[in-house]
Order: sequence, then C-alpha cells, then structure tokens
Amino acid sequence: MRPRPIAVRRFLTALATAALTALAAAPPAAAAPQGAPDGAPSRTAAPTAIRGGNVLYSGAGRCTVGFNTTKAGTYYALMSGRCVGGAKDWYADAARTVHVGVTEAVRFPGSDYAVIRYTNPAVSYPGEIDIGGAHLDITGAAQPAVGQTVCLPGSTSAVHCGPVRAVNVSVSYPEGTVSGLVQTATCAETGAAGRPAVSGRTAIGILIGGSGTCSSGGTSYLQPVLPALAAYGLSLH
Repeated sequence: MRPRPIAVRRFLTALATAALTALAAAPPAAAAPQGAPDGAPSRTAAPTAIRGGNVLYSGAGRCTVGFNTTKAGTYYALMSGRCVGGAKDWYADAARTVHVGVTEAVRFPGSDYAVIRYTNPAVSYPGEIDIGGAHLDITGAAQPAVGQTVCLPGSTSAVHCGPVRAVNVSVSYPEGTVSGLVQTATCAETGAAGRPAVSGRTAIGILIGGSGTCSSGGTSYLQPVLPALAAYGLSLH
C-alpha cells in the first residue's frame, strides 16, 4: 500500500472534524488493486496531473472527473454520463489547448456514467482525488450499505459527509429513468455534480444530483462505482 501523501495529513489535521477523521482512518478495501500498469506515467514527473474531482472541458461545456481508472495499461476517467452527453474530445484547460482524452462510452439514461480514455502521455493520471489542493489516494471500491457514512470532497469547497439512506433508488429525468442509485443524507453544493463520493479511501459513487442546501441539510444521489467498473473491466489504481 502506498504511503499517505503528506498533503492529505495537513488537510485532515487542519479540518479536525469527526467525519473527516473517519474519512482518513478507514482502512483500504480488502480487494484494492495494487500498483499501476507497466509504463504508467509518473505521479510527479508530468507537468500536468488530472485527479478525481478535477474538471475536464469539451466544446459543450465542463464535467468533473469522478475517479481515474486503468485497463490493460491504459488510463480512463469515470464521469457522469448525463454531463458527458455527446461530447467527444476532452481538454485539461478551459481554452481547450491541452487535449487529454476522448469519450469511449456513455450510459445515460438507465445508468449515469461515462468512460473517457486518456490519450495524452505528457499528463499524469494519479489514482487520487483532489481535496482543495490536498490529494487523497483511493485504494479500492465498494457497494455502499444503508447507514454507512459517505463523503463528498470538493476540489474548491468543504467536505460534506452523511449516511446512506437507501440503495437501488430510481430517479426520473426528461430523457428517461436512472436506476440502481444510492440516496444519501450528504448535501451537495450547486455545481457539484460529477464529484467523487468516498468512504474512507474507498470509492463509493459519483454524485449525479441532489436537493436541499448545505446550510439546512440535503439529499444527494450517487451512481455506484462498482457497476461501471465491472461493465468495462476497469480497475482503480
């Protein structure tokens, strides 16, 4: 297991809340994949890195990376299918000068996830999520259970945590129904769709929407990670 990054320790110490203490202290999932594929880009050598919680840009707008994954030595981003839509090319910057990947698959409605294949070897794709400049290494994935605490870290905002209220929930959109979702009591800020949801250092899901506010409490809905990983033979790293 890789050492916890120093930046994560500074971040967790500064916040010092019970929820974040649990987030840091949870052990890795038993079935966590080990290492990275042969020939993988260095976590530190590349001039640019894209992590879970960071934003990619297309000609149609912007979407948040949920988690970075791998398959047969190639890196992929797992993102919201509703957000990705029909966009094909993805960039690391809003000016769309640094091309980093192409859309490989989109599942929406029915499910709500998309797979983006990274194509730029000058950019690194760590198996981490960005928490306001600190980096939390994700070591496995799991299906959540009712009552389990999940957290929604944001790259530019606070971390919000809450219990799972229900699983196998369905939500209707104008385009159709999305099923198999996880409902939580974790509030979701405006513009947070697509962010990774974790329990400790274990990937749980991708935020696809919610209601309420973080000042008065709210409800959020997650696309579970495991079905998407299984559908395309992807692994977290």
